[in-house]
Amino acid sequence: MKRTLSGIQPSGKLHIGNYFGMMQPMLQQMDNSELYVFIVDLHALTSVHDRERLRTGTLEAAADFLALGLDPNRCIFWVQSDVPEVCELSWLLSTMTPMGLLERCHAYKDKVAKNIAASHGLFAYPVLMAADILLYQSEIVPVGKDQKQHVEVARDIAQRFNNTFGETFVLPEPLISESTAIVPGVDGQKMSKSYDNTIPIFLEEKPLRKRVMSVQTDATPVEDPKDPDNCNLYALLKLFASNAKMQEVHDLYVNGGAAYGYLKQDLFELINEQFSAARAKKKELLDNQDYLRQILKEGAEKAREKATVTMDLVRDRMGLKY
Repeated sequence: MKRTLSGIQPSGKLHIGNYFGMMQPMLQQMDNSELYVFIVDLHALTSVHDRERLRTGTLEAAADFLALGLDPNRCIFWVQSDVPEVCELSWLLSTMTPMGLLERCHAYKDKVAKNIAASHGLFAYPVLMAADILLYQSEIVPVGKDQKQHVEVARDIAQRFNNTFGETFVLPEPLISESTAIVPGVDGQKMSKSYDNTIPIFLEEKPLRKRVMSVQTDATPVEDPKDPDNCNLYALLKLFASNAKMQEVHDLYVNGGAAYGYLKQDLFELINEQFSAARAKKKELLDNQDYLRQILKEGAEKAREKATVTMDLVRDRMGLKY
């Protein structure tokens, strides 16, 4: 079985973009791959500088994964900072990473353009991500389309290392579901915590409905035809509705009769139905935080076993063992 790795930041509420872009493809890997799943608290430090928010977010992220169906007995599940080898590898890889490679990364430019504070950590984010991937010799990395470039950076760094020091790292491949590669937010941009345009999965019914009703639409009258390919409400419905339902909605768009208010209500009901059981499970888990910590502790021990093997090889290759 191939080794698959995926992670998520504990820097905000899990939203449907996270679910379809990363979590759903990752959960589907439990039965046909050696699965590594981790909470990237070190990455979160590029935007979260609040102690309690990070601590709470880490446990919430753990509960999110488990509530949505992650089985810690069928994967390795841990918190990034509990495996310190990743920081060492990040530094070693940074000595092999050309500045030009990082300067070409569009995610950094996009975030700075959105007034997110520039920092060395934000700029060097792809190197730490490469360390995350390469430390466990990951073969498959499920990511959203916007993260594909970072997996390519990890490949470039691995190839440079292998060419310099000999075969050491497996070259990872991104796994992207093209149908859900970019999930639109309520404003039509890519759904992102950074843009505050998300639809969180675990919202209670009333605030969830309010959020869904805020999805931006145009002012085209109900009776007029509309373009489904340029409507973020249509794109969101497509993630949840059956094929038969979407055929009906498509006909309303192209022939006239699509009432945005009613379609938003449909979307709310579909989202609420899909995640209501997970919402209840998350509450149970957060009421037993010691259980969550124990699962993460056991996962970190397993992850460190794998990380140690890689780091022994890397240190030897680079001449750090004498």
